[in-house]
This record gives sequence, C-alpha cells and structure tokens, in this order.
Amino acid sequence: MMGVMLPALRVTDLHKYYPDGVHALRGLKLEVPAGSFFGLLGPNGAGKTTLIGVVVGLVRAGAGHVFVFGHDAVADAAAARMLVGLAPQEVHLDRFLTTREVLTYHARYFGLGRAEADERADELLDAFDLGGKARTRPDRLSGGMRRRLLIARALAHRPRLLILDEPTAGVDLELRHELWRFLRRLHREQETTVLLTTHYLEEAEELCERVAFIRDGLIVAEGETRELVRSADGRRRLEDAYLEVMR
Repeated sequence: MMGVMLPALRVTDLHKYYPDGVHALRGLKLEVPAGSFFGLLGPNGAGKTTLIGVVVGLVRAGAGHVFVFGHDAVADAAAARMLVGLAPQEVHLDRFLTTREVLTYHARYFGLGRAEADERADELLDAFDLGGKARTRPDRLSGGMRRRLLIARALAHRPRLLILDEPTAGVDLELRHELWRFLRRLHREQETTVLLTTHYLEEAEELCERVAFIRDGLIVAEGETRELVRSADGRRRLEDAYLEVMR
C-alpha cells in the first residue's frame, strides 16, 4: 500500500502577538496539499505576511506549529527551510551581480556545490528565457525580467514548496499575463507546489486550484476555486465569493 503523501504545508493553531499588542495570527489552521497551486487571499493586515514569515523562519510564532513536508519549521528549521523557496513582493536583487551570479550565489548559499550551482543557474536561465541576459546586471533588466529572475532565484536550490508573495504587484497587464504563462509552465513541468498571495482575484482564479481566504489572522473559507466560484446562485467570479466572505 502506498503511503499517504504529506501536505506541503500544515499549520495548526498558529498564534502571533507583536509587541504593540497586535494579534496577527489567531489560532490559524491551514493545509496546502503537495503538488497544488494554492492561493492565499485577504486584505492588507490579514496576516499573510506574518504567516509567510513564520514558515520561512523570519518571524517567531507565539504558539502553534508549522510543518513543511512533515518537518517542524522550528524544531527542524534547517531541513524545513531547505524545502521552501520564497519570491518576496519587493524586488531586491544585488545590482553588483550579473543575472547568472544572482542564481549561482543563491544556490551556493543553500548548499549546492560550485559545479551544481553553475548547472542549476544555466537551467533556470533557459527555463525563464533569461539566457541572453546572463551577464546583465538586474538593474538593467526590464520589470518583467526582474520578476522572472526573482522567481528563478527562489527556485535555485530546488525547493519543493515555492511561495510567491504578490508576484505581479505593480506590473502592467501585459507583464502580468506573461508571468502567468511562466507560472503555469513552472507548476506543470517542475511539479512544484506553489503558494500564491495576491490582491488580484482574477489572478488567483486564473492560476489556483484551491484558495483560502484569510481575515484577522484566521482562515475564514477554503476550497477548490471552481467550487467557490459556483457555490452560490449567480456567482461567476472569485471576487463575488471573496466579497461575501469578507463582509
């Protein structure tokens, strides 16, 4: 009998209090199935950034547990972190490195040897159509290329879970659709679990198989995207479900 596949991310009874009294996470529970393209949707201040910070070890939770493919993100932090790639909302890329060096340095940081890091960088440059810009510095790339490089960097150490925090924030419609094509291909060809946060509900509806709505530090609704869209008479967009839940 085949064993049960562990979820990519399992969060149980997670709490986070900040010194200013903000209770950012209030017993949050969430499970992201392995291999899924999962959307986490909510307004500013809902707890998305805090949750991501806990998952990648940048924020210490007050209580609760986070497991990445079964590894405790606190007790087994190094193993859990190796399984996660994060593409943050803000595009911070070292302007003194070339595009290829951004990728090789990140891969080396996560433990790949020099030869393997070089090979991985070349794979990603090809996969993200950046091969012609290998020797170009990030500040000389177009906005769409910088976004692609940010995602490629997050994948340099071959994580099993990729977290995309507002990956198309601030880009125009054409670039957004270009990134959608890359993300679909990434999920299909590399079999990477993707956790996406976005304020663009049409983006989540276009890309995500499942979504969860977060409000005031709690998951208030979750399900397959197509079922949430069809679950009420006359509802045809994910936006309708979101607005109903967030009232």
